[in-house]
Order: sequence, then C-alpha cells, then structure tokens
Amino acid sequence: MKYGELVALQKELLKYDTIFKAKRVNNNSVILRFDKESEYGFVMTRGSSTVYLSSQQPFTQNYNAPFDNMLESMLSYCKILNVEIVSNDRILRFELQSKNSYKTSKFYLQFEFTGRHTNIIIIDENGITIEALRHIDSGKSFRVIRPGVELLEVLHRAQKTDEIVQNIDEILRSNYQNLQSNEINQIKANLQNSTQKQYNKFEKLLNALPNDEGLEEELNKCNLFGSLALAYRNDIPEFSSEFKTNDFDGKPITIPIPAHISTNRLGDYYFTKAKKSKNRAIHIHLERENLGGKVEFYTRLLELIKNASSINQLSPFLSQNSTQKKEKKASDEVQVFWIEGHKVLIGRNKNENKKILSLAKANDIWFHIQGIPSSHVIIKTDKQSLPQSIIQTAAKLCVDFSTSKAGEYKVDYTKRKFIKPQDEANVFYTNYDTITVTKDGIEIRT
Repeated sequence: MKYGELVALQKELLKYDTIFKAKRVNNNSVILRFDKESEYGFVMTRGSSTVYLSSQQPFTQNYNAPFDNMLESMLSYCKILNVEIVSNDRILRFELQSKNSYKTSKFYLQFEFTGRHTNIIIIDENGITIEALRHIDSGKSFRVIRPGVELLEVLHRAQKTDEIVQNIDEILRSNYQNLQSNEINQIKANLQNSTQKQYNKFEKLLNALPNDEGLEEELNKCNLFGSLALAYRNDIPEFSSEFKTNDFDGKPITIPIPAHISTNRLGDYYFTKAKKSKNRAIHIHLERENLGGKVEFYTRLLELIKNASSINQLSPFLSQNSTQKKEKKASDEVQVFWIEGHKVLIGRNKNENKKILSLAKANDIWFHIQGIPSSHVIIKTDKQSLPQSIIQTAAKLCVDFSTSKAGEYKVDYTKRKFIKPQDEANVFYTNYDTITVTKDGIEIRT
C-alpha cells in the first residue's frame, strides 16, 4: 500500500470511535466494522498488502487459531482512542480500550505494511505482543514476534513523499472491486478444475458399464462353458490354460482355464460367473441411475460455478479450513457443502437422498422442492436456530441441483424428526414451512 494512501486512510479512520467487529475472513485478510453498513478489509499478503472498503458481507469461513480468538474477543465493541502512523512508516496503529466485567484496559492493534514482514500484531500497553497473524523467530529477524515477547520498533525507512490523496474512499472501493475480480477468477478456476475431475471420474465409470446385450452374451457364454466343463470333466487336461472341444451343436469351442482353478471345479467356476452376470444384469439399471445422477449433479455444479458473479455465490462450494481434514471426501457418501460455517449435505441420486436422512439428527433441517422429485438437502444445526439467509441459500441449492429449468419453485423445509421415510427415496413430512426460490438463466442441456 502506498504511504500517501495510508496517511489518507489514517485520517479517514479518525472519524470512528468504536470497533464493533473484527474477524479474519481468509488466510491473510482481516475485516474491521465501525458501523452497521460498511467494512474495511486489511489484506496482509506479503509483498502485495492493501486495504479495501465495501458493504458488509456475510462470513463464509471460521478461523479458530489463537490469533483469531484474541482478535474477536478483544476488539468486539472496543473504544478507539487514536489512530496513528508509526514512525512515519507504513505502519498503522489503533490505540484501543476494552472494557470487560473486571476492568478497563488499553491495548494496540498494529497493521504493518512492510513487504515480506507484513503482519497484524495485538500489543498490550507495555509493548508486549499478545498475539500476531504471523509469528517470527530470531532466526528470521532481529525483531521477534511471539506472544509474551516485547515488540521492538522496526528499523526506520524513509518513505516516498506521495501526492496528497483526496479520494481515499474511491481508491478503497476500487481496491475491493479489483480484489474481487482477481479472487473470483482464481476461485472459479480452482473449483472448475476439481469439479471437472469429479465429473470425468463418474462419466468414465458410467461409460464403462456394460450394455444389456453384452451382459446377456456374457451370461449365456458362462452357462455354456459351465455345462461343457461338467459334461467333459474327465476329458479336461491337467495343468492346461485352455480346453478345446465342441459345443452341443458340434461347433469347435475353446474354454479358458484360470490358473487358480482345478479342472474338477471349472464347471462351478463358470456357473458362479454366470450367476454374477445375471445379478448384474438385473441391477445394472441401478448402477446407471446412480452414476448418471452424479454426472448430472456435477454438470449442474460446473454450470453454477461458470455463471457465478460473486464470491458469495461460490462460498458454499469452498472447503472449510478448520474442518476439511476431519471430513471424508465428498464422493465417499454424499456431497458436502458449507453455508456460513454450517455443514450442508446434498443427495446426488436416490441412494444418497436416503443416506443423508440416516446421517441427519432430529433437529437438522431438511429441504425438498414441493410437488416434484428433487435432491434432498440437510443442514446440520447442532440444535441452534438458523438465520433466514442460510435457509434461503440451502433452498436455492436444493433447486439448483434438482432441475435445469428456469422458473419459480416452492421449497418445503422442516426438522428431520418430522420426516418419515417411505418406499425408495420418498418421504412423508409434517410441521413444515415453505420458501419460494427463483431460478434464473438458461436451461442446462444434459
């Protein structure tokens, strides 16, 4: 960030007297809210730090490191005593006062826009580091940044004298637009890449399924081989890889003999294979339906990612850093998404629609489009009530993954305890509410 812009920002921030909310929103960014409408984002990426101004956005991820816990607990509703530039360098310091049930205490929040040592540091009134976004040991810098260690001043560096910045709000809002554009393009590229891999995997499995004619041919062949192996059991040579004979119509035929199968068990081997082929022929339509549902699901997901115009629209599809290592891969059982930190389960086919009901607890919230077949959606609630924004987003996911037709849809939702599973993936439910979702755009051809 340019020094002149930082000076203009410092003067702008002096008009506020309270920090109502402070929260990390990604690995390198922290937002501060001074009112109920806007928020300042401090992007502390090494070598490319900046500040932006935007309208308030919902939080899509939760961070629980010691720095995050200290940041939120200390800065919520704290009083701003002063905002200053430290040592005429690119360091912005808030002098703050927090008041808890025991005492009033003074502390500092320091943003250091200092190249590779860019950092956010919380300091007590005695100059001791309380917490920091990045800890730095003595092996990397003379200036150790660790909780409980005195924070030394940075080496003074002469700053270029920039022109006076008059339009800092305009610059900060422009920063936000540029960051959003770059971030959304990167997020979309990453999501499209991972989703395309899932699509390719299930499409390959679907295309590899044998057709009905091939299964019937395999069934007849195994039954014939089994019958011939029994009929000519005494004629089959020992330690051979094949048995040449004639079929029951007198035509020459060669029967393969697997290395691990004895000649007197060859008939049973082929009859067992015939039985498996028969069972697969009976159930092959279920495999096609299962894999076809997943292919269709990822087709719709790719379209949603492609058409997204904001990070909020993409946020449900992003992994949660604090929990993703504990979760099974989405393809193991059902699809897992996230809405404002709440885990959401979505069925990609009939089997998974039934599965998510078995995974849900009594107070989890279930969604389904009214009157037509649709994906089942479950929000894990841990018994807490959900804001309407989460209900709306979950209902939209239900519609987006259930139909490719634009239009207006009514989505019913209720607690899992009010749902009684019926045949297949059908359910009977009571005590429900209904929300209307409008699906825009062009139909997806599948």
